[in-house]
Amino acid sequence: MYDVNSVDSIIEFAKKLKGQTLREACGSEIEKHEYKGKGNFGQILEKFYFGYEPNSDAEPDFIEAGIELKSSPLKTLKNGEFRSKERLVLNIINYLEVHKEEFESSSFWKKNAHLLLVFYLHDRDLDILDYLIKLVDGWQYPNEDLKIIKHDWERINQKIKDGKAHELSEGDTFYLGACTKGSTALKSYREQPFNDEKAKQRAYSLKQGYVNHIIANIAQEESAVYGKIIEQPEILDEVQSIEEIVISKFQNFYGKSAELIEQELGIELNNKAKSYFANLTKAMLGIELDKKIEEFEKADLQVKTIRVEQNNRIEQSVSFPAFDFVQIYNESWRESELKDLTEKKFLFLFFKNNGNEFVFDKVKFWNMPFADRNEVRRVWLRTKKIIQTGEIIKGYKTDKNGKVSRQLNFPKKTESYVWHVRPHGQTALDTKPLPVMEKETQEMSFTKQCFWMNWDYLRDEIYLK
Repeated sequence: MYDVNSVDSIIEFAKKLKGQTLREACGSEIEKHEYKGKGNFGQILEKFYFGYEPNSDAEPDFIEAGIELKSSPLKTLKNGEFRSKERLVLNIINYLEVHKEEFESSSFWKKNAHLLLVFYLHDRDLDILDYLIKLVDGWQYPNEDLKIIKHDWERINQKIKDGKAHELSEGDTFYLGACTKGSTALKSYREQPFNDEKAKQRAYSLKQGYVNHIIANIAQEESAVYGKIIEQPEILDEVQSIEEIVISKFQNFYGKSAELIEQELGIELNNKAKSYFANLTKAMLGIELDKKIEEFEKADLQVKTIRVEQNNRIEQSVSFPAFDFVQIYNESWRESELKDLTEKKFLFLFFKNNGNEFVFDKVKFWNMPFADRNEVRRVWLRTKKIIQTGEIIKGYKTDKNGKVSRQLNFPKKTESYVWHVRPHGQTALDTKPLPVMEKETQEMSFTKQCFWMNWDYLRDEIYLK
């Protein structure tokens, strides 16, 4: 079928899968498969197409050729382009051993230096054997990406050496993450070498944004939509991290108003547009306005622009997209969108009022500390319980003008130093479906709600630190 010693032979054989389903590619024997669980597509592929038993060995799947097989689901955008449905999970992090390793000889690099990627269209209405395989190719990291991935690996390793494996977060790093991995919470805890506290089992993973970059390359989608911050990857040899490079580019504009920054850069932006600060950020980083910032896209970086008053008050808490009541009802914290959000890396741009105008004050990379992630989890669990019981409305309150407003049971700002829930819709008529009837209204929909980061938490834990 293929030469186990030849990378080219293995990849060419794999490419025959494109446009087929597993059922079509593997024949009748595949019907006898007994694989269950999230990773069963890959296991079936290994056994019935490539002809070897699935395993969790430290070596690459095709050990003679040094290439590792990975399969991953796709979704299709309205314009027909493909995007990753999720991050790409690689090998488990062995806390007890990895701290002894160097990157070039590490178990991670030995297994994942060269990947064979099989992307298939996920469709919940189909049997897994009927998922259509759309993209197949080999992948080796470009030099500029590899330098960042090495920095990421070293940062994960340093946290383990510091006895903080239990505090690991995907937000610690840019392209290579440390994602949680385990079938249940009880089974997912492991010993760590420099702390008695057990840590959640985690695996190395390529972030969803980075997987999208790979997909675009394999599909040969238009690459001109991206602009690079780091045009010369050798710069990364001279600094500790990509953060230093980004911050150094912004520092030239500290103390200047947005209007003055526009003048210095020779651009004219519409300051009423929702994209105003996003475009101003691109301009300061030297990125053309019609392009996305490649490094930020690959890292799934969340960029937020914040206005700070003279007394350091921040007028608005930071909102996130309206949540889905039904989705929260059906999912666990470990698989929730909010849990993923708390582990993302953020870039905050702060503009401060100097008495006359708002001037660019500072930028800060940030990801949420372990203890605060647990506090957000508490808020999420309480929100879920309220949705489950259908007891969203607590009562009614009449103000001095006679206006009646609903009082909700969702966690308020006064109940958590980090996070709260409040309406997101323009009006009470802007609603989302409920999984359980709301007891007071007897209705199966309710005003849109979203999670908010408290403004004083943002000030104290991010801006002033």
